[in-house]
Amino acid sequence: MGIHIVELDATAITQRLTALSHILADSVNAGASISFMSPMTYGHASQFWSQNVLPEVAAGRRIVLGALRGDELLGTVQLLTDMPPNQTHRGEVAKMIVHPDARKMGIGRMLMGHVIQKADELGKSLVTLDTRTGDIAEALYTSLGFEIAGMIPDFAWDPDGKARHSTTYMFRQLSPC
Repeated sequence: MGIHIVELDATAITQRLTALSHILADSVNAGASISFMSPMTYGHASQFWSQNVLPEVAAGRRIVLGALRGDELLGTVQLLTDMPPNQTHRGEVAKMIVHPDARKMGIGRMLMGHVIQKADELGKSLVTLDTRTGDIAEALYTSLGFEIAGMIPDFAWDPDGKARHSTTYMFRQLSPC
């Protein structure tokens, strides 16, 4: 069965809250640096989706894409579209997460390809993101045409709290508006 990418509206997020929570918590607990600390409970992950993401999606300020194999949710990525008045040409990629059991299947590449396409469809001419410096995702983003804008040392704690890591800010210019 193939993997396909779909947009998850507020209803779909509510219906898939358990799967979304498992993807987030399991990824953080496996070491993913996505702004959370481990151990992360499914309850804490569920709160993030229901209290932070869901209202933003319902208000049209954030887009969530999901990678499905059949009805199984394997990964997700977000595009933040509600930018300040002088940055409406820009979208920001956030929380590109693939469940640890579904990695090395090209899902991250598929999600990123679709989120870039979505940004382009929305008339965004610039897409930005940040990632842990040296993380495998950094190489993925570079292979998709993202360029490094700069690096900030000691930006965030690793999820286990044992060390701080740098973050790399990246951008990709899309077709002009």
